[in-house]
Amino acid sequence: MNITSKILIPNKEWIIEESGKKIGTIAKVKKGYSFLRKGSRFDFKNLKDFNIVIPEKTIESKIEVKPAIYFIYDYPCRSRPYDPIYNVRDKLPLYVKNLKSKSRYCAGYYLIEFKKGWTKAFCPKLITLQRYAYQGPFKTEQEMKIALNNCNKS
Repeated sequence: MNITSKILIPNKEWIIEESGKKIGTIAKVKKGYSFLRKGSRFDFKNLKDFNIVIPEKTIESKIEVKPAIYFIYDYPCRSRPYDPIYNVRDKLPLYVKNLKSKSRYCAGYYLIEFKKGWTKAFCPKLITLQRYAYQGPFKTEQEMKIALNNCNKS
């Protein structure tokens, strides 16, 4: 009897197989675990109570999903840019998040001065930069932090 497990959803759900054939699934629930097999559900507090061993690698495995970074005129933005333009007068790389959008965003890192002081911002709306004093755009977060230190010293 060769019982193995496969990850279905990391840290939440596993497929249990016996000699290569699926015999059920284990799901993590609020008060422990549930074993589902042929329409029946068996609840238990921990995996040792049910005599099913899930290798530690499968329990602890994590999938890191890094957000995609796009660039507009060498300035980063997280969402896919549509209709990119460069505002020459204000020196701002602008884009919209979808073709139907009316809100323009500014690619890059910025420092914006609100009533309480300078705040860091990544890809703020154009209207925010029009309403408040700002510094930027910066191509990297490090450049922005250096400028923020200079603002705080003044």
